[in-house]
Amino acid sequence: MNAVDYLRISLIDRCNFRCLYCMPEGSELDYILQQQLLTHSELLTLLREVFVPVGFTKFRLTGGEPLLRPGVVDLVRAIASMPETRDLSMTTNGFLLAGMAQNLYDAGLRRINISLDSLEPETFDKIIGNRGRSRWTEVWHGIQAAYQVGFNPLKLNVVVIPGINDNEILDLAALTINRNWHVRFIEFMPIGNGDLFGNKGWIASEELRQQISEKYGLIESGVRGNGPADVFQIPGAKGTLGFISQMSECFCDRCNRMRLSADGWLRPCLLNETGQIDLKTALREGVPTRELRDRVQQILEIKPEINFKQRDSGTNAGNYTRTMSQIGG
Repeated sequence: MNAVDYLRISLIDRCNFRCLYCMPEGSELDYILQQQLLTHSELLTLLREVFVPVGFTKFRLTGGEPLLRPGVVDLVRAIASMPETRDLSMTTNGFLLAGMAQNLYDAGLRRINISLDSLEPETFDKIIGNRGRSRWTEVWHGIQAAYQVGFNPLKLNVVVIPGINDNEILDLAALTINRNWHVRFIEFMPIGNGDLFGNKGWIASEELRQQISEKYGLIESGVRGNGPADVFQIPGAKGTLGFISQMSECFCDRCNRMRLSADGWLRPCLLNETGQIDLKTALREGVPTRELRDRVQQILEIKPEINFKQRDSGTNAGNYTRTMSQIGG
C-alpha cells in the first residue's frame, strides 16, 4: 500500500458542462448552496492544521469546474505558498482557461489536467451535453494557452465511451508525437447511469493499447505520475500515453489519495464512503483541529481495507446514484 499523501479537493460542485460520464442525462442535481461550501479560510485551516500534519503534501483542485470558484487564483497562490506543498495541480474542462492560464501559473500552479474527450466538435458537444454554440474551440484555445504559458506536464484526460468517441483513439494518441503533451485514456465509469458493474459499458485499457501499438508501436515509459495511470509512449514521441484502468484492473491496493468534497466531507474512496467524516460541520462547531487530525488518522488506518468494488451493504449497495460532479472527480 502506498503512503496516502494526496488529497483531491473539490472547490465547487457546479459546472458549465454536463458531461455524460459526470452528470448523466436525467440525473437530478441538488447543488450545494454558497453558505454550505467550505470557505477559503476553512479550507486553508484544514490543510495547514489537519492534513499537512498527518502527511498530506500533494493537492489537486477539482470540481465540478474549479475555475468557476470565485477567488480561485488567490486560493492557488495560498496553497502553493505553503512550505509543505510538494505538488499542486488542477483538473479543469478548459473552457475558461485561455483567460486564466497565465494568472494561475503566476500564482504557483504548474501542473494541469484538461478534459478533451474528442477532437470532433460535434462529438465533443454531444459528450458535454451542449445544444448551443459549439464550445470545442474555447477548450482548444485553453489547451494552447496552458501549453504556451509553460504548464508541464500538460495532461489531456480522455474518457473513452463506447460508440461515441472510441473511434478517435489513434488521433488522440497522435497528439503526443510532436508535442510534450500527456494523453490519459480513462475507462468509462457509468456512475449514476445504472448498475456500475452489471454491464460492460466500457473498453478495457488493454484493448486501447493493442490498437495504438498496431498503428504506432508502444513502449513502456519511465515517466511516473502521482496517480494510478500505467504510462506508455509511442517510440520517439515527445509526450506519453497513460491508461487509467479502474474498471478492468482494480488498483485500490496502490491508491494514495482521499477526497475532500466542496461541502467539507472527507471520503477515503471514489465510491466507498466507509469512514467518511464531515469536517466542515465539525470545524464550524468548534471541534479542535487536533481532534480532527485524530479522526483523519483513523481513516488513514482503515484506508488499506477499502475497495470501491466491495462497498458496504445498505446505502452503498447496488446502484451508486451520486454523480461524478457530486463526488468531486
